[in-house]
Formats: sequence, structure tokens, C-alpha cells
Amino acid sequence: MYAYDEIDRAIVHERVDEFRDQVRRRLNGELTEDEFKPLRLMNGVYLQLHAYMFRVAIPYGTLSSEQLRKLAHVARKYDRGYGHFTTRQNIQFNWIALADLPDALAELAEVGIHAMQTSGNCTRNVTADQWAGVAPGEIEDPRVWAEILRQHTALHPEFSFLPRKFKFAITASDHDRAAIKIHDIGLKLVRNDAGETGFEVLVGGGLGRSPFIGRTIKSFVKGHDILSYIEAILRVYNQYGRRDNIYKARIKILVHELGIEKFAAEVEQAWSEIADGPLTLDDEMIEDIRSRFIYPAYDKLPAEPDELRAAAGDARFEAWRGNSVAPHRLDGYAIVTLSLKPAGGPPGDATAEQMDAVADLADKYSFGEIRVGHEQNLVLPHVAKRDLPALWAALDKLGLATPNVGLVSDIIACPGLDYCSLANARSIPIAQELSRRFANPETAALIGRLHINISGCINACGHHHVGHIGILGVEKNGEEFYQITIGGRADEGAELGVLIGPAVPYGEVADVIEDIVEAYLSLRQRPDELFVDAVKRLGVEPFKERVYATR
Repeated sequence: MYAYDEIDRAIVHERVDEFRDQVRRRLNGELTEDEFKPLRLMNGVYLQLHAYMFRVAIPYGTLSSEQLRKLAHVARKYDRGYGHFTTRQNIQFNWIALADLPDALAELAEVGIHAMQTSGNCTRNVTADQWAGVAPGEIEDPRVWAEILRQHTALHPEFSFLPRKFKFAITASDHDRAAIKIHDIGLKLVRNDAGETGFEVLVGGGLGRSPFIGRTIKSFVKGHDILSYIEAILRVYNQYGRRDNIYKARIKILVHELGIEKFAAEVEQAWSEIADGPLTLDDEMIEDIRSRFIYPAYDKLPAEPDELRAAAGDARFEAWRGNSVAPHRLDGYAIVTLSLKPAGGPPGDATAEQMDAVADLADKYSFGEIRVGHEQNLVLPHVAKRDLPALWAALDKLGLATPNVGLVSDIIACPGLDYCSLANARSIPIAQELSRRFANPETAALIGRLHINISGCINACGHHHVGHIGILGVEKNGEEFYQITIGGRADEGAELGVLIGPAVPYGEVADVIEDIVEAYLSLRQRPDELFVDAVKRLGVEPFKERVYATR
């Protein structure tokens, strides 16, 4: 956990006071909605279909138990008793009254939580691998660099009014759990031939109306130079980005239209003007940030404790352990993912009671720390293996031990037309129906790793473009239809899915997905050939034929 200093705390509280005055002026008529809009957006407040939606930042996906309890309190006191964890390691509240928002924000500020820049044409929440700092084989904890980046970009006067929103993601592992290739800037910690630690820098990724996979602009930037290099990228974007057309305003369009070579040349020119200047990070500054991350006082524990051997005969425990428990960098510990995808439940939702209980379990079993992943699940990153049976029993009672992590019912979905004013179609009911149809653990195990992503509109908050199976809601003559893509992926081999054919009506979506899965099971070469690999080998046609043969 990162320990914020007095400056951080002062900024957060000053922002609350500022927003309280803005809300007061809006409520008494001094500000019109048009005047209030840019102010509320910079504080994470959207006007949705039924109410204001409040988006709270969880920087690089790390929460303390105290902070999670405060989120539960806000859900209970100001909302309808639950929150929605998003693909950007944020949490959203959908029903808070405008008049209550300053009080909710003030309570969150007590524990160092804010909503700054969770919306607006600015740099957004910096996201990271949810296993950061505990993943085996990781070069180093990328959250140190995410925090450096957060501090530099937060309320940055030059980058608070960009042509369009701007998103960062960072990882330090070969396997990309942070989806860095679908971000405006993706950073991967690497070592060069001399053994120096630095970054591979990718630019121009992003989904939405015009999806692109990010491309490497520079294979190695020294850690000391990363701020100045990112500053150069943002300056080029700020200068040349399309402010005249919202659909062409993202950096991905600029990179695409200029070409990566021309864009890189512009960045190099901008960087030459600021490299080796005040933005150069010295060792003392880096170590100061690193020293503020408080790591657990781990015990030296056996890799195979007696408690695990005693629980080995419990089939339900073993199914959960095989699915939701991953290796930790220390042999006696494990990383545990808590599925927020129960059969029939809205993906990513957690009740106030569940959040309180997870906070208690984090204190008991994970040194008081929780992580949020972009897959809309929670993680306990520091669990002693001896505690796994007891933790599983507690999670099972809470409905948080569904052993479906990474499987067909572990669905990513945006709120869709049930909440969002931009949506064309519902997402949540589709996800609920699919999770019920694939709820059988034996069926899910037979299918293997398969990611379904659902978006209710072209803005792609559900990341449908990079789902193994992607579902996009569209409107046709006032009715809900859905386009289906297959073959997408968001990891280190990121690719965009391919459309299989015409959109299908709401009532047929679940049947279509079942048809695709059945086609995969009959076409795969061997039981361990993943769906996404089978699509890459076979192409779209065999799946298209199965889906549309009787339609």
C-alpha cells in the first residue's frame, strides 16, 4: 500500500471543498447544466438515464481494507447498497443524489479516496496489473511507476484539457493482465542488454468507434527518462489532436493518420527539447516513492502446509483452488481472485455487505490489502496457503467463491441501457442469461478459458472488441440487436475480434453464443486448444456457418 503524504491529503480535501461550492451553485441556479457539466465531469460525476453516476478512482487497482469499508459505507448511506467495479479499476455508484455528492466525496477523502479526473478530457486513472508486486517473474513492482505517473499527471494544467480522454496502463510481467495494448499509452517494464530497467512504450491503443491495438513507439526508455518521454507524447497529442471532431479526437486516430514513424519523429523532436531537464527522475526521487509503499511482513511458510493436505478431499474446495488461486512470488503464499460473477448476477457488482466482509477477510488473511482487476473481479494478493481452506469457506458463504475466473461465465460487461444514457441496448441481462446457461462447473471446465465481453454501445466500455467472444448492442428500428465478434484478446498477443455476420435480436443472443461454443467444442483439435486459438487456426467461417445455418 502507498502511504500518501500531507500534500496528497491537502489536495484531496481542497478538491472536495471546491466541488461542494460548485454543487451549491448548481443547485441554487447560479450555474446552468452546461456550465456545470465540465466541472462535475472532472470530479467523476456523469448524468445518466435515471440519476447522476459517481465514478471513484482506485489508483492502479489497490485498496486498503479501511478504504473498502468506506466504499461500502458510501454505497449503504448514499446509494442503494451496492457499487459496480469497472474495467478501469474504478468503482461506480449509480444512484447518489447530486446534493449528497459533496458529503460522499468528503467521507471518501477521509481515507484518501477521490474522484479526480475519472472523467473529462484529461489523463484518467492510471491502471496496472492487479497482481503487481506479488506476481512470480515480475521485473519489479510497477505500481511505484504508476504512482510517479499519477502524481505527475493529476491536475496537470497542460493535460487537464486534452483533445479527448487519455488512459495509461502499466505492467511488469510477460503475461499482460493490464491490457496495455488497448490504452492510449501502454508501459511495460523491461531490461535491456546492459541490465538496466526501463520501459517499452506503446501508443495509440484504444477501443470505441474506431478500435486500434497500440504499437511500440520506443522499445526502451530508461526509468529516469520516462516522465519526460511521456510528457513529449502528450505534448504532441495536445498540439495535433483533433479538437474539431469528437470521433477523431483520440490519440489512436492521430497515430493512425500520421503513421507510427511520423508520430515517433514528432515525439523525438518534442523530447529533445525537454530531455535531461527538470522532469528527469533521480534515484533519490524514485526511492522516495518506492519507500512509501508499505509491504507485508511476510512469514517464512511451507509451500504445502498441513491445512491444504487436510482439505484436499473436498471437491468444491479443490475446484475453487484450481480456478481462483494463483502462485505468489513467495512459496508459502498465494494470490486469490474473488469472482464478482455469480450465476445470474450483474458482472462487477458488490453489495455493501460483501465489501465490508471482504475488508474483514483482507485484514485476517491478506495484510489488509485488496486489488481490483480490469476483469471486474477483486483480488486478495497476500494469502498464506495454510489459510486457503478457511478463506474459501468464508467466501463461499458470501457468494464470492464461484470457481469461474477466466471461464465462460466470468463475463465483462458495461452497465448498458439499464443505466447509461449513451447505450443502445442492454448488457446486464445478456450477461445474466449467459452466466446462468454456463453455470454448470463441468461444462465450464470442458470449455476452458473463454472470455465474453459485452458493450451496450460503440463506446466499448465492456471491451467487446477484445473479447474472445465480443457482443455489441446496437439499435435497429427502435429494437435491440447485437453484433457478435470472435477471436479478440486483450493480453500480450492482443487482437481485435472479427465480426461473424449480421446482428441478431436480443432474444437470440444467448442461443448464438451457445452455438458458437458448441461449434468450438466440435472443431478444436484437442481438449486444451483454447477457443481463441481455434478461431485463429480456423478463421470465422466455420463459426459463422453454425450460427446462421438455421437463421
